[in-house]
Amino acid sequence: MSEAILKTTAGGAILCDASLAAQVDERWFDPQHWGGPHGATITAGGRGAAWMVTTPAGAGVLRHYRRGGAMARLFRDWYFWHGAEETRPFREFRLLQHLQRLGLPAPQAVAARYRRRGLFYQADLLMRRIAEAQTLAEILLAGQLDAALMQRIGALIARFHQAGIWHADLNAHNVLRARDAVYLIDFDRGQVRAPADTWQQQNLARLRRSLLKLGAAAAGEAAFEVGLWQPLRQAHASALSQAHNASPGTPAEPEQ
Repeated sequence: MSEAILKTTAGGAILCDASLAAQVDERWFDPQHWGGPHGATITAGGRGAAWMVTTPAGAGVLRHYRRGGAMARLFRDWYFWHGAEETRPFREFRLLQHLQRLGLPAPQAVAARYRRRGLFYQADLLMRRIAEAQTLAEILLAGQLDAALMQRIGALIARFHQAGIWHADLNAHNVLRARDAVYLIDFDRGQVRAPADTWQQQNLARLRRSLLKLGAAAAGEAAFEVGLWQPLRQAHASALSQAHNASPGTPAEPEQ
């Protein structure tokens, strides 16, 4: 089992997976340390700036947290301080480790950092990269989305829902297909909750809106519903039902 270790820095702290990055320091969170402008910046989906990097812990994705909406105009990448364990990178790091313990397909956290200045802080997260991955949005725009993949995604989401994992931004950019597997990514602000149909259906509704926004119903909404959305919904409901019958109960909270 991965052990998280805390390192204090001059302006904040770093939380890291000792089995992957015991030697991590603040340079690991500087894109220029890994090649700067020669790295590929990830721009699709999400608000944060992210870079693909190659580290001693392997190929990774380095993400800098940025605000969205109206708050971005005032604070951009600054967040209000409420304590180290309440920082966004530490919370996401802890949640990702919890997902790893559950065996759920999600990125593996390498290290998280915050830098504090008075009542505010800035944040970064380094994760292992999922190789040869395409987002659901990319698959849709390439005209390769079909009922079989949507069924797999429905069953995937059900696994997270059965474990009580609430995704704060379940959209087509945060679902990946890599080789023969499917994953969920970007667990910023995610939570462990008691499984409940209300929030699970809200997760699915958010994904549906994302697909429609990207043009999934270009051939007509009825065709989208029958050919793509219903296969996902049915696979999700079936997987939840099977999981509930096999092992009912409420999942434990992630360790802090």
